[in-house]
Amino acid sequence: MTAVQPGRLPRAAAPVTGSLRTGARDAAHPATRGPAVLSYYLVGGATLLLLAIGVVMVLSASSITSIRETGSPYGFFLDQAVFALVGIPLMVVASRVPVAWYRRLAWPALGLGLLLQALILTPLARGEKGNTNWIYIPGAGQTIQPSEFLKLALAVWLGLVLARKAHLLHRWQHILVPGLAVAVLALGLVLVGRDLGTAMVVALVVAGAMFVAGIPLKWFGAALVGAAAVVSFLVISSPNRMQRIVAVFGGECDESAACYQTLHGLYGLGTGGISGLGLGASREKWAYLPEAHNDYIFAILGEELGLWGTLLVLGLFAALATGMFRIVRRHPDPFVKITTGAIAAWILGQALINIGVVIGFLPVIGVPLPLVSAGGSALIATLLAMGVVLAFARDEPGAGAALRARRGVVRRSLAVVGRGRG
Repeated sequence: MTAVQPGRLPRAAAPVTGSLRTGARDAAHPATRGPAVLSYYLVGGATLLLLAIGVVMVLSASSITSIRETGSPYGFFLDQAVFALVGIPLMVVASRVPVAWYRRLAWPALGLGLLLQALILTPLARGEKGNTNWIYIPGAGQTIQPSEFLKLALAVWLGLVLARKAHLLHRWQHILVPGLAVAVLALGLVLVGRDLGTAMVVALVVAGAMFVAGIPLKWFGAALVGAAAVVSFLVISSPNRMQRIVAVFGGECDESAACYQTLHGLYGLGTGGISGLGLGASREKWAYLPEAHNDYIFAILGEELGLWGTLLVLGLFAALATGMFRIVRRHPDPFVKITTGAIAAWILGQALINIGVVIGFLPVIGVPLPLVSAGGSALIATLLAMGVVLAFARDEPGAGAALRARRGVVRRSLAVVGRGRG
């Protein structure tokens, strides 16, 4: 990921001169070679394929739990399918919104996101397993997780603010106000609900935006020290979190308690082998592995589809990363660069955390695998974010004209076929 160098911010429509962290490249640089619409197809294709895999795996991983809780093997699957059918049109609409409109929406979106997150302090709040990170919508009979939408709102808002202040970001005062101050407020509202995993992802959004904006690296070191101190305090003050840390890094632990979920996740991955047991043939989903259709769906995927299945998912996330990094490098608008960097840090960072937990490299944190795990708010928010990135990809130099030309070729081809049949 690259950054906009403070003091060298061009206008959005002007060409950008290159430097190590600006991402500005001339036409001969390898980062800018290839079709102008490649970023668009990488992001869109990888998103839809991950979504398709996720819906199928939710059906498989949740069937036993769904029978126990709803009486039907399709309960969780149908919910996820509905969320996908809501999210895909929203992604398409978001992909057609002009970039200028996202600048106008940045402040209202942030205000709405903070307001919704603050509702976890009201009687509308709903909690589970010690975390209060849902709110109930009266009359709809539905809960939403506002922190998922806050991630997107914060990414777009940081893109706007940091792009405008790029020539001042070498001064700590302009890093602190308003960008870092608002980011700390958002993190605080998430932590009030004791959702440390989501707070870590929100911190990744902020870090991604700050890095691409060109914040001096020394400030990242200071922020890392401060974040480590806060996380250490939150872990030490929670016996449950301490058990999770000990389960991974403490050597021996109780296989029937703290280590149970981690071990069964590894059992699922290990028994899948190269080609897997077959779709639907998981043993761990038979009430052995908690959250099999959610936080640990990667373990079920590895068990049923084997190494090839896990490599496919990793390859699709790599394609998604390539598409977003191309936008950061190729697009001339600093707002687009910074917002895309923040969204990339969110999606890819959350995926790495989830997979790290499943393979036993990280303690159980409790964040879903983007586009694959079950969960309505997470899925819809992620699809909206991908729609924003697709809008940016359509706005890359040459991409709009290339897309219009290809649509014209398709229409002419269909017209020829139609006349031939007539």
